[in-house]
Amino acid sequence: MNAGIAKIILRYLMALVWLLNGLFCKVLNLVPRHQAIVGELLNAEWSRELTILIGLGEIFIAFWIVSNLKVKLHTILQVFLVGVMNVLEFLLVPELLLWGKLNIAFAGIFILLVIYHFYLNSHE
Repeated sequence: MNAGIAKIILRYLMALVWLLNGLFCKVLNLVPRHQAIVGELLNAEWSRELTILIGLGEIFIAFWIVSNLKVKLHTILQVFLVGVMNVLEFLLVPELLLWGKLNIAFAGIFILLVIYHFYLNSHE
């Protein structure tokens, strides 16, 4: 596959992950497990509001990725957010995760794809 095409596909796949998680899972609350995780990790009293704010942040990241602006910065942000979020969930609320402790493996794969996307962008 052409590196340019791979770069575009990866960009849109990454953005889609953030958009789906932000909009559908958190803002629209179609996956209540996300709000339960926020409630356990941050604050049960404000879990709905915090979940919406996190979802809006994820939607922003999706559009930022599609814009292809400041790729290094959004790469660092994605790796940091996905890494920290998944380690905390792995340690503190694995029973609320879709695949339990196995979720961390999927997070690792996503992080590798984000880094690979950065590599493709930096070697044009």
